[in-house]
Amino acid sequence: MTHVSAPKRLSQLACGLLLASGAATCNAQAAGPQPSPPDAAASDPAKLGWMVGAPPPADRILRFEDGSYFQFPAMRWSVAHFRQLMPTVNVSRGLGAPVALPRALRSDIDALRFTPLGAQESMTWAESLGANYTDGIVVLHRGRIVYERYLGVLKDDGQHGAMSVTKSVMGTLGAALVAEGRIDASKRVADYVPELAQSAFGSATVRQVLDMTTGLKFSEDYADPNAEVWAHAQAGSPLPKPKDYTGPRSYYEFLQTVQPEGQHGDGFAYKTVNTDVLGWVIARVTGRTVNELLSERIWRRLGAEQDAYMTVDSTGTPFAGGGLNTGLRDLARFGEMLRKNGRFNGQQILPKAVVDDIRRGGDKEKFAKAGYDLLKGWSYRDMWWVTHNSHGAFMARGVHGQRIYVDPKAEMVIVRYASHPVAGNAANDPTTLPAFEALARHLLAHPR
Repeated sequence: MTHVSAPKRLSQLACGLLLASGAATCNAQAAGPQPSPPDAAASDPAKLGWMVGAPPPADRILRFEDGSYFQFPAMRWSVAHFRQLMPTVNVSRGLGAPVALPRALRSDIDALRFTPLGAQESMTWAESLGANYTDGIVVLHRGRIVYERYLGVLKDDGQHGAMSVTKSVMGTLGAALVAEGRIDASKRVADYVPELAQSAFGSATVRQVLDMTTGLKFSEDYADPNAEVWAHAQAGSPLPKPKDYTGPRSYYEFLQTVQPEGQHGDGFAYKTVNTDVLGWVIARVTGRTVNELLSERIWRRLGAEQDAYMTVDSTGTPFAGGGLNTGLRDLARFGEMLRKNGRFNGQQILPKAVVDDIRRGGDKEKFAKAGYDLLKGWSYRDMWWVTHNSHGAFMARGVHGQRIYVDPKAEMVIVRYASHPVAGNAANDPTTLPAFEALARHLLAHPR
């Protein structure tokens, strides 16, 4: 491996942590115009041979400690192998037999055409897979698998980083506890976690955390070395800190340092630390870590095929903001449960009120203040992105192209894992959004 200086190595590591956790972008290392990344075929991690051999060749070894694991195109391998590189905790599926998803594969989806946003020429669904650097995608229609593809190094029995799709899973757990009366969403965070009383979160309500309308002094300007997001990444790193390091050494310690800026409730502002706080509230209320609760409340009851897992900080705290890794079909089971109003595998896993609350969405005017040009008319509720389109679709979104898309009218669920070279979803939304909507229309028009 090429030698990397200590400051640059720390920055690369923090950058990788940020992106893996759900940051929108990370350009601290950028200096001038950057070359265009190789396309999906040229960056195929299986063809490039990352981490193959005993040991792999020196120029194909990836490490967490130096940040090399999250530099493109190497990250296309890493997103399907986080457990190999960093500490994790399990989300057990339990000991019961998995519940098979019925299959009714269709041959008419790859040829489906749509026009990307802002484009003049149409493209096919099959072409969109490469355009979005898809690692795996499953489509359910009326609960049956009608389409399934795996590319790169992700296999049907493998697991992949969900990135900020994790937030929507955590938001679902939080909303369930609210529906059951175990959490009062109108109470202040400090009522549940007194350690946060002196932080910006202390005076925020749980509802403001769930909908990310908190007023926080938390910059996510990754070009600014003094931005709080860097301190968050360093606090959450499980690696040993430098001898002269005096900052927070865990996610919980960092959250106590976040200061207020602006007024809670004024507008939507997407910040990962909100989900970290929600995870702390959930753990305090239930006496379970979020990975344990996810296993007990959902994963064991879904009839999942595989255990999931979550990355952790140096104290073993699961990263609620972006640390979940799952098998693709198990994520599809989770999405189908929501499409079925919380019911799956012959049982009511979540209260119907949870799905009703998500589907209603949040405050559109508050959401509009965040300035998402491609998401006009959308809102955010319980850490889900709500389209308010004619189909009532709602979505979980993670950087580099991770998705759960639930379309109730079309009776469709799409789950996708990807490794797009650009972290921010504005890079793939012009292709993703019209593709998903076109497939929903197609399935409505041509049911089988």
